Amino acid sequence: MLYAQVHLTLPAWVHEAVDTAATFDDDAAKVALAIDLSRRNVDAASGGPFGAVVFGPDHRVIAVGVNRVMPHACSLAHAENMAYMLAQQRLQTPRLNERMAPITLASSSQPCCQCYGATVWAGIDRLLIGARAEDVMELTEFDEGPLPADWIGELNRRGIEVVRDLQRDAAREVLRAYGESGGDRY
Repeated sequence: MLYAQVHLTLPAWVHEAVDTAATFDDDAAKVALAIDLSRRNVDAASGGPFGAVVFGPDHRVIAVGVNRVMPHACSLAHAENMAYMLAQQRLQTPRLNERMAPITLASSSQPCCQCYGATVWAGIDRLLIGARAEDVMELTEFDEGPLPADWIGELNRRGIEVVRDLQRDAAREVLRAYGESGGDRY
């Protein structure tokens, strides 16, 4: 028998961790929420050290994601992809900024090659990043994969503004703690 559906979920604790009525006017606060989700995901042993949040033009949360690769045995269940898929379901569109704009993704770490590709097609206008890919690879066993040499320029040419190093030290600390704990649980 072939499997005919995929069922991916976020851990139940996200409902208590995210205030959907709150506004996050500051870019650093947006990334801080993504980092908090990454930390909680590791602390709860519900996935790897990555968090992402999709924000609408009103600076409110549309959807969140955390890494769920190992719990779901699905290599696509990265935090950014989970956030994109849930936002797309909520707004009922594969291109988020066709329903409202601007759409911002805040990520605890720079998207890997897979999430970079998803970012191109998800319909976001701004990408906010905590830790860099080199931080992820230095502090954990993750391989972030290849990106275009001028990956930021490629996103900019597609109308996606990139802001890096927001709350970078805090994001690195989550990665460091995960890496020092063995980092192979998720």
